[in-house]
Amino acid sequence: MARGERWGPLHGVPMTIKDSLDTADMITTGGTKGRASFIPPRDATVVKRLRDAGAILCGKTNTPELTLSFETNNLVYGRTSNPYDVSRTPGGSSGGAAAIVAAGGAPFDIGSDYGGSIRLPAHWSGIAGIKPSAGRVPRTGHIYPFGGLQDSFQQIGPLARSVDDLCFIMPLIAGPDWIDPGVAPMPWLDPEAVDLPSLRVSFHTDNGVVTPTAETKHTVETVARALSPQVRSVAEVRPPGVEESYELCLDLYRWDGGAAVSRLLREAGTTEHTLPWITTAQVIPHVQLDALIARWYAFRSRMLSFMERYDAIVCPVNATPALPHGVAAAGTLAPFSYTMTHNVTGWPGTVVRAGTSPEGLPIGVQIVTSPGREDVGLALAKCVETAFGGYQRPRL
Repeated sequence: MARGERWGPLHGVPMTIKDSLDTADMITTGGTKGRASFIPPRDATVVKRLRDAGAILCGKTNTPELTLSFETNNLVYGRTSNPYDVSRTPGGSSGGAAAIVAAGGAPFDIGSDYGGSIRLPAHWSGIAGIKPSAGRVPRTGHIYPFGGLQDSFQQIGPLARSVDDLCFIMPLIAGPDWIDPGVAPMPWLDPEAVDLPSLRVSFHTDNGVVTPTAETKHTVETVARALSPQVRSVAEVRPPGVEESYELCLDLYRWDGGAAVSRLLREAGTTEHTLPWITTAQVIPHVQLDALIARWYAFRSRMLSFMERYDAIVCPVNATPALPHGVAAAGTLAPFSYTMTHNVTGWPGTVVRAGTSPEGLPIGVQIVTSPGREDVGLALAKCVETAFGGYQRPRL
């Protein structure tokens, strides 16, 4: 800077990057033992874009194996703890990313979200995060690559301590790289230009799969009341059939009998792994697969019809605040259905802290918007952050 050089909008800003994204000068394991010493030949697209914008990569953050868990633990580096209570998990799969941002170790990180893997860690770690629209950010160089039947499920997005930082980073990483075939040119709309008084907001506290804790429900209700004077309308209404998305999502994860995951493990050279739950799944016969795809698109169509009447959905991120280590990985995935719904739709979801549990754990809310309308979600998240304070520094 003294020489008058300007590297870009992130000139000199330190960053960390989830270990599922390739970095040409650092080991990238993807949480799997076969890549314990693997250094990729090139950066993932999002990493290159951030470096080209002037950011300095300071390190990688932990992820579960191939990013396929709601807890961050693997056979290479072990487990990651929550900065608000080290007996609990920060979530997964971007748990290392969320933990280091929440602890003040990095201003931002880049995560990936295949079932809630950005939004859940943001919620459990008390920070802000966004899963962009399907087709917004290239996944080139990610351990779980683009492609497959459920290609639109997986998205790349930032985690940070403020909504403003999400707004700043998103345009830097968005747009086609002419490699990821699922990414299309989409205009990026400015969250500051959103006309808040015109917005119609729906909210629900229970998705019909798992009832959240009382404090989680109260947080969503309080957020809805706080938004009411700022927007055109707020209505307590749940999208019809949203409870169907949980089983739908699980069936779409397992349709191939674990063939894709088994292939990725072979390509990594991994022989000892933590993913028997998916590599031993039963293949869905073709008749049932056809019916599954028909159910999927019928659900997406119903959800889109619902959004003709609303600009945003405010709901829980998860049924609970951060869980003790081992509980999420060993139990049912039903409490995580609140995020999984919007991998099925492919819609953008923004998370911001808005409450605190009796144990002192963060509680976030999820703001879901129509495809391509991240601007609306970020604008509403900024309102929530302003009203409730957003990120709060952990005591550790």
